[in-house]
Amino acid sequence: MVTARGSRRRSRFRRDRRGRGLRGPLYPSSVPVSRSRSQRFDALVLEALEPIEQRWHAELTQLDVAVDEVPEIKSTTPEKLVWDDDVVVDANVPLARLVPAGVDRRGLPTRARIVLYRRPLEARARDGMDMADLLHDVLVEQVATYLGLDPDVIEGQ
Repeated sequence: MVTARGSRRRSRFRRDRRGRGLRGPLYPSSVPVSRSRSQRFDALVLEALEPIEQRWHAELTQLDVAVDEVPEIKSTTPEKLVWDDDVVVDANVPLARLVPAGVDRRGLPTRARIVLYRRPLEARARDGMDMADLLHDVLVEQVATYLGLDPDVIEGQ
């Protein structure tokens, strides 16, 4: 009897080792709360892009939108960083960049693309609504730069 009781006690501690609780997903994968931060960010980007794409669909057929975690910066001092006109910057931190169409290293043509930087954008948004507004503003500015128009024209004002 003592052996059975001891083995039960050991199995209980093995199952909830160090008080960490259950191991495994808390929510089913079909529920929106189970998505990762990057998946939720991607969904917000698509949501913010939708009204712009509906209005300017014909002009944006050769434009891609991509998301990177952070901008790639060569090591340098912050005082020496100077961004081009195709970069949306807040407090000298890039939020997005418009990469024009061109040719890659292998000589293949590339399409123009807007690259949004997830981490800097998330750091500047207070909540989900603020993030949606920020993404919309950044996308409007980048699309305006791509089309060579004023951002108010893209916005429809």
